[in-house]
Amino acid sequence: MGVMSIVVAGLLVLIFGWIRMRHLRAKREVETKSIEPDALYVLLNAKQVQLYDVRQPLDFLAYPEIIPGAIRIAPKDIAEQTISFSRDQNSVIYCTGSDHDTSRMILGKARALKFTRVTLLKGGLEAWKAKGYPVEAYTESFQLDTVG
Repeated sequence: MGVMSIVVAGLLVLIFGWIRMRHLRAKREVETKSIEPDALYVLLNAKQVQLYDVRQPLDFLAYPEIIPGAIRIAPKDIAEQTISFSRDQNSVIYCTGSDHDTSRMILGKARALKFTRVTLLKGGLEAWKAKGYPVEAYTESFQLDTVG
């Protein structure tokens, strides 16, 4: 029984270590591929970047506002809505807040679609608003994803 306990404990340590390593790698990726709200504000005013709102539909329903100049793209529609986009334009994507789950998913899709200059808005819409930067009401209709 003692050997079995050691083996199980060792496996648990390996599993938790692997999970922690993945979490740290994802966090590091967000840090290296992020732009602060202040820097984005400067780039937007200089018209040197294209901005995309990639929030999930339920997040968008809760906060129907958008950063002025941003293009709304539902995460599930990114491939079809970006067919005609330049693959080497400076682009910033944002989601709701600091967890960046949606943004990381979209960043992966953007890489798969051969976009080369995509960054994340650090802290998302939440951080943008906390800095006092403008948002505007989003009045275009959109569909909530449904399981069919």
